[in-house]
Amino acid sequence: MLKYAFRRLLGMIPMLLLTSIVVFTLAKLMPGDSLTGEIDPRNTNPKYIQEMRDKLGYNDPMPKQYFRWISNFSEGEFGKSTRFKIPVSEVIGERLPNTLLLGFASILITYMLAFFMGLYSGRKPYTLGDNLIGGLNYIGLSVPAFIAGVFAIFLFSFKLDWFPSNGSVAIGLTDGTFEWWMSRLHHVFLPAVVLGLLATASYTQFLRNDIIENSRKDYVRTARAKGTPEKKIYNVHILRNSIIPLITFLGFDIVAIISGAIITETIFTYPGLGQLFLQSVSTRDYPVLMTLTMMFSFLTLVGNLIADILYGVVDPRIRLD
Repeated sequence: MLKYAFRRLLGMIPMLLLTSIVVFTLAKLMPGDSLTGEIDPRNTNPKYIQEMRDKLGYNDPMPKQYFRWISNFSEGEFGKSTRFKIPVSEVIGERLPNTLLLGFASILITYMLAFFMGLYSGRKPYTLGDNLIGGLNYIGLSVPAFIAGVFAIFLFSFKLDWFPSNGSVAIGLTDGTFEWWMSRLHHVFLPAVVLGLLATASYTQFLRNDIIENSRKDYVRTARAKGTPEKKIYNVHILRNSIIPLITFLGFDIVAIISGAIITETIFTYPGLGQLFLQSVSTRDYPVLMTLTMMFSFLTLVGNLIADILYGVVDPRIRLD
């Protein structure tokens, strides 16, 4: 297992280098730069803009810009945000706790609901309860995230006034106090529920279908013929094999925890990495944009590695050499 993990980690290096080239090239091919919006003959000297471009290295050849960026990046120097005028690490560090809270809350909601609903539907297929869960799942699969978010804000924020419609914490509270933490949970609850419920639909259907499929296999018939209790058959034999496909989702959910939901964070004006990524694209904040993209790419590779390792943990028949 350790040998396999080490081999996969070494294999990430060329993939990350290739990703860095693609990310850098796409960022530079975008029209304009972070200084484009400041060009106004009425209040800005064009000579000053030109001097700033030279100072930031925007006029250097592309290969030189890339090697300078990747060298600094490998040393942990991500540059300075052209929008916030502070190091990129500080910009990301301010948003990361909000995204982690939103990600963990939504994934907790997703897996809890998907496990219980998928287990119920798989054990009692084609019943009224299964059809009801299936109908809700199809609604969750068909409703876009921005529609669900807008509807949730309209109903629970504007009409019922149960939850705030934006922000991550109330103004004027002292960091670390009980009221501060309760305010953070209050602000994150609605976007986490919207994000978690939409993801629950596909998870539930996967688990349900696998339970039904595994319940018809020979080893289940043999267990029933031996008089094994039905509860033990489902909880030990069937369920353990049925949750293996969900391990793939768990690996990719690591990326979802960090990257957050761009659409959900934007709709709820939730200050997380997803919203920061979208803002960096619109403002051409290249240091932040490229750092976030590289972070998401690295976490995707790590998520795949964790998913493969968990396969071997859940199913002893799978061996990683």
